Amino acid sequence: MPTTSPSLSARGLAVYSVALLALLALSGVRPLELDTWAMEVAPVFIALPLLWLSWRRFPLTPLVYALIFVHALVLMLGGHYTYAQVPLGFWMQELMGLARNPYDGVGHLAQGFVPAMVARELLLRHTPLRPGVWLFTLVVAVCGAISALYELIEWGAAVAIGAGAEAFLGTQGDPWDTQKDMALAFIGAMAAQWLLARWHDAQLARLALKPPGA
Repeated sequence: MPTTSPSLSARGLAVYSVALLALLALSGVRPLELDTWAMEVAPVFIALPLLWLSWRRFPLTPLVYALIFVHALVLMLGGHYTYAQVPLGFWMQELMGLARNPYDGVGHLAQGFVPAMVARELLLRHTPLRPGVWLFTLVVAVCGAISALYELIEWGAAVAIGAGAEAFLGTQGDPWDTQKDMALAFIGAMAAQWLLARWHDAQLARLALKPPGA
């Protein structure tokens, strides 16, 4: 994504959208479990219209748009195979000598990493907060809350669906799966800020210089 542009053009967002819709359709072709696919990719159906509705009045930085796109790919791949059966996860499992497919962990790491940058952008642009300890802490807390909410949704699905929710939960028999998922989201939220804060701040500075209505 070109770093000289303060935000995406309509064409840039359209390219992302077309690619996302094509990959979404591909992920929905003979998924391992159709119900699980629908639940896993539901955030994509919600996020894409919101990005278009907010693009003109509240364009995001190119970095955040790119991260949202990558997160959607993670969700779609996990939805197609179910997280416990993703081939990439089996490759990682064999490479690292793990006892279980770790792709579910990748998903929860992304669940902290990407929302952290979205939350950071919203807080910096809508509140008096500035980069520092309080911003870092609040972003991590927001991502922890999102992760906890998602775990509650998983619990609700398990109660409603019963044994059929196993693929959606992706616990793979681990009694501590929920706690590990939330820990990974916290790690992702902290890592995103440590790794991307300066890049994000530079893009935010350029975005602030963009003339109103441009």
